[in-house]
Amino acid sequence: YKIKEYKHLIVSPHYTRTAIYDLIETEIFNTMQGKKSGIKLKLNSLSDNRLIDRLYAASRAGVKIQLIVRGICCLIPGVKAMSENIEVISVVDKFLEHPRLYIFENDGAPIIYISSADFMTRNIENRVEVAVPIYDNSLQQQILDVFDITWKDNHKARIINKYPQNQFKKASGE
Repeated sequence: YKIKEYKHLIVSPHYTRTAIYDLIETEIFNTMQGKKSGIKLKLNSLSDNRLIDRLYAASRAGVKIQLIVRGICCLIPGVKAMSENIEVISVVDKFLEHPRLYIFENDGAPIIYISSADFMTRNIENRVEVAVPIYDNSLQQQILDVFDITWKDNHKARIINKYPQNQFKKASGE
């Protein structure tokens, strides 16, 4: 069995964990250097404990993290000294959404991937999954715009926090 090396793709089960760790570490470094940093993820599920621990470490370092997680989310946002820089919403509508986005601020030069992999151990370690970088600036902007529109949803979005209330986001002024 020969493991292929790829210049641009992040491929599970061989490279995804390490690549995501490196991207998170870059955001931590940028925060500590006073540079622009941030992480935005759109996933169906977030349950891999080791990736969650890395997101907690980024939060403790001051990295602002926005997560849109449709289904299971084992990360607990908003806990002082652990995840206070992490916000999570869930948007469930009548159509099953499959896009997964990994967006890393990278000091103003965003690194954006579309992927088939959720942050679940089975997707990271046991399946063939691929994350593809988006290099075209106009496509990057479209992806960022769609993320922001979804993030601002005040009709179907539920706030995920340390209290399992599943409250819907309210429109500003309500």
